[in-house]
Amino acid sequence: MAHGNVKHDYHLVNPSPWPITASIAALFMTVGLVVLWKGLGEGFILGHGQWTLFTIGSVLMAFTCIGWWGDVIKESKAGDHTPVVDIGLRYGMILFIASEVMFFVAWFWMFFELAIFHEHRAAWVVPGWDEATAAAWANWPPPHVEAFDPFHLPLMNTLILLLSGTTVTWAHHALQQGDRKGATFALFLTVLLGCLFTFVQFGVEYSEAGFSFGNMGDTTDANIYGSSFFMATGFHGAHVIIGTIFLAVCLLRLLTGGFTPQKHFGLEAAAWYWHFVDVVWLFLFTFVYVTPYLTMQNH
Repeated sequence: MAHGNVKHDYHLVNPSPWPITASIAALFMTVGLVVLWKGLGEGFILGHGQWTLFTIGSVLMAFTCIGWWGDVIKESKAGDHTPVVDIGLRYGMILFIASEVMFFVAWFWMFFELAIFHEHRAAWVVPGWDEATAAAWANWPPPHVEAFDPFHLPLMNTLILLLSGTTVTWAHHALQQGDRKGATFALFLTVLLGCLFTFVQFGVEYSEAGFSFGNMGDTTDANIYGSSFFMATGFHGAHVIIGTIFLAVCLLRLLTGGFTPQKHFGLEAAAWYWHFVDVVWLFLFTFVYVTPYLTMQNH
């Protein structure tokens, strides 16, 4: 049916194994993360099988992405991506980014609730709460938590990410103008800046987090802020890694002639995703780094 004598602009894909393999991979990754984090939380030594399920899921997901997106590229080269299909691809990417936005909206909702209404929560009568626990809830950031100075490493990472947003825009516009050399150079810079951001955050900044795992004072005081911090910046960092891989694949396709000035939605979608990552980071920088730091300075 997919290759029959159709009389419409839509593309009916052939039966594909990728939806079921993606589902299985997501299941393995999710369960694997639960097992891994539970093991780490109980102090298990790495290497006792905690990574097995997550690794299997990650490998299967990578295999699925390569196969599935490879099929999409083949369909494009075969002429199956009509203007109507192209619009559908764009709507799909927009909806995907919108779902990602709602994930961070949910987190910010929780974060603002903790930051704004902490005094009300401290007044709750909860069985088992002692004075130290109530004091921890009564302040934001909690007592003994030393927030990052946002105007050092976090500001450096902000500049790195904003610069990468300009280079990916440069790459897109250069390709539109037929400047393949300029597009290649700009895209290479974007991938490099994405890797640099990841190194600064995970390799340098996290090791200097005084509140990590509650090692700055009482764990009751630190855990709620530390959990919020690592949840937000960690998931954003994961998005940066995914976006960097996305852009690296686009760079390889650009080097092999996979994009033309008229047909390059893969790069355009990657640029959309990267700008989304930039905007989320600006909110994180403002409310996770700057606001708690200034609050502590004022106290």
